[in-house]
Amino acid sequence: MKEDKLKGRKHELMIAVVEDYIKDASPITSGGVQKNHLTDVSTATLRNELSALEAMGMLKQLHTSGGRVPTPLGYKYYVNHLLQGLTLNYDQLDGVKNLLDERTKSLSEIVSGIAKIINKAVKYPTVIYINGYDKLVVDSIKIIPLVGDSALALIQTSSGYLTNTLDAKASNQAYSDASNYLTKKFSGKTLGEMMRDMEELEKNMQEEIAGFKEVLDTLIDGVKKFVEENNLNIRQDKAIDVLDGSADEDQTRKMMKLLGDQEELERALETSSEELSFEMVDDDEEYSGLAVIKAPLCIDGTPVASIGVFGPQRMDYKGIASALKVIMNELKGEDNET
Repeated sequence: MKEDKLKGRKHELMIAVVEDYIKDASPITSGGVQKNHLTDVSTATLRNELSALEAMGMLKQLHTSGGRVPTPLGYKYYVNHLLQGLTLNYDQLDGVKNLLDERTKSLSEIVSGIAKIINKAVKYPTVIYINGYDKLVVDSIKIIPLVGDSALALIQTSSGYLTNTLDAKASNQAYSDASNYLTKKFSGKTLGEMMRDMEELEKNMQEEIAGFKEVLDTLIDGVKKFVEENNLNIRQDKAIDVLDGSADEDQTRKMMKLLGDQEELERALETSSEELSFEMVDDDEEYSGLAVIKAPLCIDGTPVASIGVFGPQRMDYKGIASALKVIMNELKGEDNET
C-alpha cells in the first residue's frame, strides 16, 4: 500500500476518523461517522468506504461485528497529512527563548531545560539523544584551578559551554598558560578536530607544552568523553499519569520498558532528517502499539542532538508536532509563525 494521498471522501473520512479515535478511543463505525461528519451520506455507503480503507490496511476491525480502529499505516497517513499544514502555538512553550538566550548556561543545562519545557507542554515522555558534541565549534578554553590537585575546564562554544573536572597537579601559571595556548590553537575548530589535533600536538610540540603537559593529558581524556560518549536525557514528569489515561495497561508496561532500553531509544532517535519525522512500531515488534515523533535539535546551526516524544499510537500528534516545531524554529532564530 502506497502512502499517496487518498482521493476525495476517503481522505476526508480517514483524517476525521483518526482524530475522533485519538480524542475518545471509541471504535469507528459508519453510524458514528454519519452522525459526526458526513450527515448527507448513507450508512451503507460509509460502511463500504470503511471496508475499502480496511482493505488498504488503514483500518482494522477488532471484532467481526465491532467497529474499526486505525492501524500503524493509518496513523502514518494521518500524521503525514498533519505535518503538511501544521499550526504552531508559541504560547505553549514559554521560557524557550529565555533559555536559549542564556549563553552563560552549560550546554547540558540548555538541553535538559528544553526537554523539561517540552515534557511539561505535551505531558508525554520526552527523550533527548545528545550525539553531536564533536560538531560544536570552540570559542575559548579556560582552565580554573580548584582546591587540591584538580581544575575545572570550561570549553566555551557558541552553543553554550561544556565543563570537565581535571585531575592534574599544576601551578596557577601552568593552568593560565594552558588556557591561553589551547584557545589560540583551537578557537574556530570543532571539538572533533580539537580532539584529533590535540593528540598530534602532544606528539610534535613537546617543548612548547612542557609546562602544562599533565593538564593537556587530562583534558584530552575529558574531551574524549564528550566526543565519544552519547547521552540520553529522559524527562517523564507526570507522563505516566497521562499514559494511564490514554493507553491500556499493556502499552503503559511497554512504554516503561522502552524508557529503560537505552539501545532502543538511541536507535529510535537516530535521524538524518532536518525536519519533523515520526515512527510507528508495527504490530509484530517488541514495542508494538507505541510511536515517537522526533526532530533534530540544532543550536546555532550545529546538530547537537535529536529530541523525541514517545507515547501510544493514539496520542496528541497535533500538540506534540506543534511543540517540536516551535522548538526547531526558536533554535533557528526564525520569526514566530501562526
